[in-house]
Amino acid sequence: MKILTLADEESKALWDYYKPGMFDQYDLIIACGDLSHHYLSFIATFAHAPVLYVNGNHDGKDENEKPEGCICIEDTIYNFNGIRILGLGGSMRYKPGNNQYTQKEMDWRVRKLKFKLMRNKGFDILVTHSPAFQINDGKDLPHTGFSAFNKLLDQYSPKYFLHGHVHLNYGGNARRISTYKDTTIINAYLRHEFEY
Repeated sequence: MKILTLADEESKALWDYYKPGMFDQYDLIIACGDLSHHYLSFIATFAHAPVLYVNGNHDGKDENEKPEGCICIEDTIYNFNGIRILGLGGSMRYKPGNNQYTQKEMDWRVRKLKFKLMRNKGFDILVTHSPAFQINDGKDLPHTGFSAFNKLLDQYSPKYFLHGHVHLNYGGNARRISTYKDTTIINAYLRHEFEY
């Protein structure tokens, strides 16, 4: 199965230079936040694959603006052809605004998923906006990762963890692909494709 991941910045190659059929190769498209709803709606219009998304810290300023044709997987487990996909968007709270959480608030979001996680016997892909704490995160508060994600990785050992938020063009320690125990971590900044 071929999966396209997106985050943080609209890809000119996919939007400005779109060519008919360019999305046909993908079985699933997953957006990790901070993308224009127009961009996601455009992709959903031309892709035959489902477009799943979580919110980033810059999303949701207007609650009425949702990407048409896309599926929000916030705080739920979405099953796609037997692949269990858990979505938890947002970033560390660093100022008043939507989709920002403290460590305790994210812990609470994860605790509320207890019965969904039990019923689904875990999950295969974790989709977030922010990274996990001290795994590809930043040193400043806005880019600090969530320790709740570390606990999910430790307890359920998903095959993949997809996130955005830490732009690869920031420099420093930002990496596209890394591993944590049995989990492959992919920073979905801009766009990346992989085989599941």
